[in-house]
Parts: sequence; C-alpha cells; structure tokens
Amino acid sequence: MASVDPAALGTGAGAMLEVQVCYALPDTQTLVDLRLPIGATLREAIEASGIVAMHPQIDLAQQRVGVFGRIRALDSALEHGDRVEIYRPLTVDPKLARQRRVDKARHSGSLEGRKWRAKDAR
Repeated sequence: MASVDPAALGTGAGAMLEVQVCYALPDTQTLVDLRLPIGATLREAIEASGIVAMHPQIDLAQQRVGVFGRIRALDSALEHGDRVEIYRPLTVDPKLARQRRVDKARHSGSLEGRKWRAKDAR
C-alpha cells in the first residue's frame, strides 16, 4: 500500500482513510486496497472489498478477524493504514503440532533433538 500522509486525507465530512483487506490461503494471498470514510468498521471494510465473493468459504460468523495480527471485533473502528486480516481456522491444535515436532526431533538423532532427551540418554 502506498504511503500517504494522513493529514492529506483531511478531517472534514468527506475525509477518507486507506486500509487493506487480506485473506491468505496456503497457496494464494488476496489483498484489496480500499479508501473508506473515517469511522468505518472492520465489517464495512470486508464487505466493501468483495473478498467474501472471491472466497465463498469465508464465514464471518465463524472466522476471526483482526488488524495486524491482533484479534478485533467486526464492529471495531479502523484507522488509516490498518491491514484487516481474515483468519482461517487452525487445522491442528498448536500444542499437538509442537509435540509432534519435538517427537520428530528426538527420534531423528540430530543435535537439535538431543536437547529434548533426558540428560542420561544424551
């Protein structure tokens, strides 16, 4: 997104803010740049972007949304330069994924895997 001086966007009734809406799949990423009126919400940005029409699997009632990696409510107001992100559900529990990585490292015989073994087994 191009850098724009927020003061140049104005503060009057016709003032606009620039935001970006993004949705990422494992193989593709969709980014949509928008100009919205000041006071616009996350929901309004997502609707204006048309991203739900491009990706019909998005269900805003079920999926979380946020700004720059921080979960926010759909009715939260946006600020100039925000990046609205639509998060996909996790496919694996993070604790389970970490345990699988540790088990793999333990059994691989690598130097990294040694730190996960008991001290007498090193």
